[in-house]
Amino acid sequence: MLAFLGAIICIIASVHPAGSAAPAAPAADNDSAAAALLPAADKGLGALHGPAEALASAGPRLPGGPPPPIFSRFVCTPLSAECPATGTGTGPATGPGPGPEELLALRSAAAQLRRTALEQKERIRMDQETIRELTGKLSRCEGGLRNPAAAAPPAAGLRAAPRPGTMGHPPAEPPAVRELEEAVRALQDRIDRIEQELPARTNGSAPTAPALTRDALHTKMEQLEEQLLSKILTLQKERQAASTDRSQQQHNIEKELNSLQNRVTELEHGPPGYSPPDAFKVTIPVQNNYMYARMKKSLPELYAFTICLWLKSKALAGLGTPFSYSVPSQANEIVLLEWGTNPLELLINDKVAQLPLSLKDKAWHHVCVAWTTRDGKWSAYQDGEQRGAGENLASWHAIKPQGVIILGQEQDTLGGRFDATQAFVGELAQFSVWDHMLAPAEILGLANCTSHLQGNVIQWDDQAVEVFGGASKGGFTACEEGRKA
Repeated sequence: MLAFLGAIICIIASVHPAGSAAPAAPAADNDSAAAALLPAADKGLGALHGPAEALASAGPRLPGGPPPPIFSRFVCTPLSAECPATGTGTGPATGPGPGPEELLALRSAAAQLRRTALEQKERIRMDQETIRELTGKLSRCEGGLRNPAAAAPPAAGLRAAPRPGTMGHPPAEPPAVRELEEAVRALQDRIDRIEQELPARTNGSAPTAPALTRDALHTKMEQLEEQLLSKILTLQKERQAASTDRSQQQHNIEKELNSLQNRVTELEHGPPGYSPPDAFKVTIPVQNNYMYARMKKSLPELYAFTICLWLKSKALAGLGTPFSYSVPSQANEIVLLEWGTNPLELLINDKVAQLPLSLKDKAWHHVCVAWTTRDGKWSAYQDGEQRGAGENLASWHAIKPQGVIILGQEQDTLGGRFDATQAFVGELAQFSVWDHMLAPAEILGLANCTSHLQGNVIQWDDQAVEVFGGASKGGFTACEEGRKA
């Protein structure tokens, strides 16, 4: 840089206009005589170089001879002491020199060099500020990874709090977190080396080198951000998988507890006598979204059906949902529902038929609904008597197979997402399904206990029904319970 500035000064000195001056007589080698030899307009150069330095090696000027050369400390070649006048001086020029066009070109070159030097300095400053800003961001990122107390809560962060029984030491970090920290440290070291090498590279490179270096840094930062995002997504997936495993374990534990509870109840009442496998009922004592019973068996593809059951509601408002059948593509494939102030409804493939049944007197009732895909005909029975019938209910629709049957809850998704306001409260028994429409006489026989017809698709069996969330099983004799009501 010093050599560059010296060259600029020398160029300016070589093109400086010379003024008029009176001829000076020969003098001895001293400062006053050397100063007298310079033109009046060139005394500024004497102030720059020093009069002794300007004429230290110049001898006396001979009459009529050429002027003695001036030697500068910055220029190794001799320069003439006289320059052509370009101003308004009255003295004549003493020798040939560069013309006005050449002087203008030299001045333009000097101005361009000054601008280039300023632009180079400004670009270097901007690159250094960019590197400092990126280094600060990476330091904060690395500090957040190394200080889990300042990061997000353990439930949503990358590290968990120390578990009890580990003597206060946190558990080993997951491999993904350690890899992430190593990647951040490696990038920090690389940026430090680039920052140290940048000044040397910038001084010896073209003006576009800082821009290229900045683009390379931005590209590397984008790659690092992609790696960070990938690691975070991987950790989130692992956490979701762990949550799913915990839910499955909780479900299994709940199932085992229910089984133990039933076994304890049997032992408390002593060895029971023989009872048929269908002589039981499911009790749901409270209206919530987690008490229900589930049939282990599903339905095949059906073009007609009859569904019958005994029920006793204890709800204060609507009846709720005695049963619902859901398939992967349709949550409301078959639903019997009374919700809020709406009447009792039968839903088939999300199509609705209102049933004129009254079941909210807190007594046992035998209920049957029958349907066929042909013209969508349907009929509804209460205590063996037909109370309603109609058609155009999901006409020519086939009941889809491989679904889930839930007693006591309405399914918004396959096997779950229950709503407490649509839950059934009370007791259910003798849930059976046939693949055709039963005759009115057959339904009457089931209601007055003169027939023991079993469903040919779903049968009411103690081994085929699971209870969850606090729902329980108990003994049930259909006709005796019905008469007591």
